[in-house]
Amino acid sequence: MADAARVERTGNSGRAPGSGTISLPPVPQLVMPFVVVLVVVLLLIPLPTVLLDMFMAMNLVFSLAVLLIVLYSKKATDFNSFPTILLIVTVFGLSLNVSSTRLILTQGARFDGRMIRAFSSFVVGSGGSESLVVGAIIFIIIIAVQAIVITKGATRVSEVAARFALDSLPGKQMAIDAEYSANAITEEESRRRKAELQQEADFYGAMDGSSKFISGNVKVGIFITVVNILGGIIVGAAIHGETLGTAVGTYISFTIGDGLLSQFPALLVSTAMGIMVTRSATVGDLGQEVAAQFTRDARVYWICAVVLTGFALLPGFPWYVLLPMAVLVGFYAWRLTVKHRAAVAFKDMMGKTADAAKKSREDTGEQQKVVPLDAISLELGYGLIPLVDKDQGAELLDRLQGVRRTSALDLGLVIPLIRIVDNIGLDSSEYCFKIKGVSVGRGKIRKGYYLCINPGQVKEELPGEKTVDPTFGIPAVWLSEEKRDEAERAGYTVVDGPSLIATHLTEIIKRHAAEILGRQETQAILDDLKTNFPVVVEEATKAVTLGGIQKVLQSLLKEQISIRNIVTILEAIADYAPHSRENFFLTEKARQALGSQLCHQYADDKQILHVLTIDPALEQKIVESRLDTNTGSIMAALDPKLQNAWVKAVTRAVQAVQEHGYQPRILCTEAARYLVKSSLFREMPELVVLSVPEIVQDITVESVGVIRLEQ
Repeated sequence: MADAARVERTGNSGRAPGSGTISLPPVPQLVMPFVVVLVVVLLLIPLPTVLLDMFMAMNLVFSLAVLLIVLYSKKATDFNSFPTILLIVTVFGLSLNVSSTRLILTQGARFDGRMIRAFSSFVVGSGGSESLVVGAIIFIIIIAVQAIVITKGATRVSEVAARFALDSLPGKQMAIDAEYSANAITEEESRRRKAELQQEADFYGAMDGSSKFISGNVKVGIFITVVNILGGIIVGAAIHGETLGTAVGTYISFTIGDGLLSQFPALLVSTAMGIMVTRSATVGDLGQEVAAQFTRDARVYWICAVVLTGFALLPGFPWYVLLPMAVLVGFYAWRLTVKHRAAVAFKDMMGKTADAAKKSREDTGEQQKVVPLDAISLELGYGLIPLVDKDQGAELLDRLQGVRRTSALDLGLVIPLIRIVDNIGLDSSEYCFKIKGVSVGRGKIRKGYYLCINPGQVKEELPGEKTVDPTFGIPAVWLSEEKRDEAERAGYTVVDGPSLIATHLTEIIKRHAAEILGRQETQAILDDLKTNFPVVVEEATKAVTLGGIQKVLQSLLKEQISIRNIVTILEAIADYAPHSRENFFLTEKARQALGSQLCHQYADDKQILHVLTIDPALEQKIVESRLDTNTGSIMAALDPKLQNAWVKAVTRAVQAVQEHGYQPRILCTEAARYLVKSSLFREMPELVVLSVPEIVQDITVESVGVIRLEQ
């Protein structure tokens, strides 16, 4: 029943369920259509004088209400229906003008419209021809003021405001996008600000056109006035049999009253329009703004008081008016001076209090809050901002979110939120990844083009802008969208801009995962694990500090080993920490516990692990070069010549293996594994080094070469 009632009220369906009655829209939805239709119909239907008086009074009051609403609006767009109201008020006033003209011409001296007669008597009076001339002059002056001063100026301001609003729209939208990318505002705030910008642009565009209604109304008012006078004289003298003097007096008097009654509401509305478009740069109540700006400096009123006094002392000037005015202005200037001095004294007192508090903080060693660097951030040139603009699809945001999910699954590491900011220091099409404020990768995107990477299988290269894939350094070429299908048929790997950035981010996370994992992230992993594995977490944290666990996890991530099986890693730490708490030792034991994961990660589909072995004599030299550092880690301290020969030997062996289609893996003893990896990490960070205890039973090991030094 509640649903049925709601449907009947909103009028969204023809009948409410089960009611059998036709639903009607709410009353507010019926008012405006009725008013608009009535305004148009009034142009054609004759009105009795009673209704004419009522509608003229309504027109006057409504125009005054419009002016007051404009004055009390905080900003221009708060009254965004104003352009439509202008049209309705203009047509309504013209409809009443047509109706009054019809009655005046048909009834002549018998016309009994009280509102028009009252305005006519107020302006013209009963002084005969002199009053008619004075009234006509006043009417002409009012028309001139409205047409030349108010309406023309407001129309020009509307045109300029509309032009600047539309021209500044893209820049303001980009500024909002930049704030959103920098996480300075929420998504909802970004949408709200963009909606306000669009509303502002639409408003001033509509005001530019609606200002023509007022200027047209003035011109038509002048035309109707002339027609009333000429038509009235003709009707009165030729049809009603009145003398020429009587007809002139009667119809000019009624025409002036009718013209003033129609133009005075138009004057109020045009004044409201002028105020609306001229205060576009201000926000807040107009009265408060004027009061604040006119009380800013007391010197203005001191000078005014002196000038008024000087005029009062000159011969012929009304000193009895100027001197009291000078005294009032001087008194107001004195009040402002006292108020400003009190404000300055209060500000100085607050400043001294703040300085004392600051000195106290410095004496006690209290430091200001320092905002930490983002774990990972993406900086974009201004030309790439549309990639993260919600109004344009924001495809890159979805890709980055997918990278975070994939990294969590592949590495077991929850990547922090990626802060996206614009950087005017970058080229418009350039992007840059930073980890804790340090640049770790950058590239360029050509909008409307695809990066076509040559994987080595392209038979015929396509002409285009040659470049290098920023992720892997592979030769590539930029091709337009029209050539995408041709590039795919030619054997190119075709990548669009968002995919290129997402792929680059994936590789950066793999290479720098150890840097992303801090103590806070490690503690978050342990806290999450406590829910289901409280005993494991408790034993591991008792055996090793949080920093020790972090270092083991970092060592694993440094070699791109997933820490998703965190339970097994913690169990290994708890088991072997009593023997040694050295990072390299616990890392090796954790790797051995993850042996099945490592072997299946590096073996082929047939569960065969193709490895390179090391000449026993060379391996022994590497083991003997072990150097224990002050930080508790170890490293291979080979002689420089031996180090160079060792790297060259590994390079030759790796190239030979790759020529046979195998991925190079080095297999060595447990004692040598950490040293072998550390000695090759700088030159070949991606090279996988395994130890014998890490090999599980269901994996077949096949040697594809031996690393030896050149003789």
